[in-house]
Amino acid sequence: MTDQPTLAGLAADLDSGRTTSRQLVEACLAAIADPKGEGERVFIHVDKAAALAAADAMDALRKVRAAPSPFAGIPVSIKDLFDIRGQVTTAGSRVLEDSAPAEADAPAVARLRRAGFVVIGRTNMTEFAYSGIGINPHYGTPKGAWQRDVGHVPGGSSAGAAVSVLDGMAHGALGTDTGGSCRIPAAYNGIVGYKPTQRRVPLDGAVPLSSSLDSIGPLARTVACCAAMDAVLADESFTPLVPRPIRGMRLAVPTTIALDDLDEAVAKTFERALATLEQHGAIIERIAVPEFLDIGPISSKGGFAAAESYAWHRYLLTSRGSEYDPRVSVRIMRGESQSAADYIDLFAARRSMIERAEARIAPYDALVLPTTANTPPSIANMADDKAFAKANILSLRNCTLINMIDGCAISLPAHRQGEVPVGLMLAGAGGSDRRIFELAAGIEGVIRG
Repeated sequence: MTDQPTLAGLAADLDSGRTTSRQLVEACLAAIADPKGEGERVFIHVDKAAALAAADAMDALRKVRAAPSPFAGIPVSIKDLFDIRGQVTTAGSRVLEDSAPAEADAPAVARLRRAGFVVIGRTNMTEFAYSGIGINPHYGTPKGAWQRDVGHVPGGSSAGAAVSVLDGMAHGALGTDTGGSCRIPAAYNGIVGYKPTQRRVPLDGAVPLSSSLDSIGPLARTVACCAAMDAVLADESFTPLVPRPIRGMRLAVPTTIALDDLDEAVAKTFERALATLEQHGAIIERIAVPEFLDIGPISSKGGFAAAESYAWHRYLLTSRGSEYDPRVSVRIMRGESQSAADYIDLFAARRSMIERAEARIAPYDALVLPTTANTPPSIANMADDKAFAKANILSLRNCTLINMIDGCAISLPAHRQGEVPVGLMLAGAGGSDRRIFELAAGIEGVIRG
């Protein structure tokens, strides 16, 4: 659990008059501006005037009992991948800086605004969302939660999104997740990150990485916070989340790939969490999921991400390729060698894998696995290309398993206070979002022992 304010707690404070939206926004702006903090690296753009004006508007509506939702007036951050009307969407890059301002909000942003959330600014990210580490050579790299005096990566690609919530610069964050970009930074920073079933939230108005795999999800402090934001993003009616009892939960630990090459701290924390769940009555079974073995061959030529990102970037790379982060452009360029037949084959292979994987996991309430195979590496160590490549693979690997089977998943903090951050992931087949939230709400208060 968290000792920082939750969305439900803030909503209650706003409703009772114990606080105002202006006070919340001013506190977030102060955290962003703190010269000793990470705000300069967390935000690419802070919309101070608009945020304060929106806060005043929400306070006025609340005075006449006309707030559009219980969460009206709560400040949130927006990943720099999304269109915000009147602003340039740079996607963590320099090559889009001279693009025309967006003519309309992305649907995800519009839905948050419609619920009364206050947009406080655009958060930094891995350039074009193409990494799980969170390094950005253009706008700087915000330090993650672990050992700030040393400086460890925040996780990516929703790097600034996670740190904005961690450091009280926002009370929720809008992110994207193609291979873990909501869950990895959540795991590295000890917060909660959610990847929904892809089809639930429209992708329009967001710079794509892979249209086949991209998902739009929230990062926040608790499961209930993520569930509330997810309902808004999916344009669903919000109903209070009822945690499922741990006793009788049927959880499957996939032994295929997901437990390979774990950092010692990840393995120790994960096994301790499993033991705690069993003590509370969960039924945990370790199972092989051979379908996961298909992902390597399917992606051997770069997979969906390379093919689809190359299609989007190919003209920009021709004209401004030297301005890209080389670690990003080299991955995009893998798509150049894929043929139309290769691309069509990807869909057939993935459809088969999804069908087989869904049948295999159907008897269980959820899969449970470490969110990442590694703990957050230091920023300094990521200057070495080989170290970066290894860390990037280990950060993305487990999350990618779920994107490839078109599932939904949540990352919960599993470490104890003072330990290196480690995330535990609950995942299910596409369409099981509500169940995953209920299961996660049931376990989040106990898995840290």
